[in-house]
Amino acid sequence: MAIVLGPNRYGKAETRVVRVVRDGGTHHIKDINVSSALSGDMEDVHLTGDNGNVLPTDTQKNTAYAFAKKYGVDQIEDFALLLARHYVDSQAPIRHARVEIEEYFWDRIPVSDGPHLGLREEQYSFVRSGREVRTCVVHYDQDEGATIVSGLKNLVVLNSTGSEFHGYVEDEFTTLKPTNDRILATEVSAQWRHRGEHGSFGRSYNEARQSLLEAFAETHSLSLQQTLYQMGRRVLNTRKEVCEVRMVMPNKHHFLVDLEPFGMDNPNEVFFAADRPYGLIEGSVLTDDAPAAGFAWN
Repeated sequence: MAIVLGPNRYGKAETRVVRVVRDGGTHHIKDINVSSALSGDMEDVHLTGDNGNVLPTDTQKNTAYAFAKKYGVDQIEDFALLLARHYVDSQAPIRHARVEIEEYFWDRIPVSDGPHLGLREEQYSFVRSGREVRTCVVHYDQDEGATIVSGLKNLVVLNSTGSEFHGYVEDEFTTLKPTNDRILATEVSAQWRHRGEHGSFGRSYNEARQSLLEAFAETHSLSLQQTLYQMGRRVLNTRKEVCEVRMVMPNKHHFLVDLEPFGMDNPNEVFFAADRPYGLIEGSVLTDDAPAAGFAWN
């Protein structure tokens, strides 16, 4: 029996980069978390400890900082692609680079110059936004080119009605009662794969996000799976540069509280929000002409 080295990669995880652009007294913030992973001719470092083909992970960290200064950070997909190409094109042993970025949002704090004086002209105070986290994963391969996946996570949504659940399989262990009116809540993690490098990732993200929200709100749901499909379908119909959407949607259960012991009715007004266990719904929606991904999304 022979023992051989399998697939491998290495890199620097979670390099926090905050880039401040000063436009006079008005400042702009990009707050991102960068993770890079490289693979290629790495047999020697594993088998003999020879580091001759290894670009240190510390160098990858420094590259993220230096590129943020040199090129700025606009759309995270563009910045990830810039880094990934740099690693592959500048280092012959490196054949493949994966760069993942998370972006955290900040809102401006309106600050007055004083009573009745209005808002000050300078804008440099921020509060961390309660919005979702924007994400992207970019793969750049010496032979296969680039694959760009945008996305979001921690997008919490809820419909207080317009959701049903019935007609499911029942066996000797089933205690769940059918319902024609329930709260439907979930925390959406979604990723969508682009057909190429179209260069309008900001608009694409905003419209894909809006499509997810609109489809969730407008779908009279008979199951969370049905809602997932309609959300993915809406993104594909809205953004033609997207060929596949993958989603993870935990069912954030809300159980009606029994108030009869207190002599009270509860017509779908008071609920207990349970955090676990929870149903976990996952799925992908894609066009029938979607090109093969070339490699795993993750």
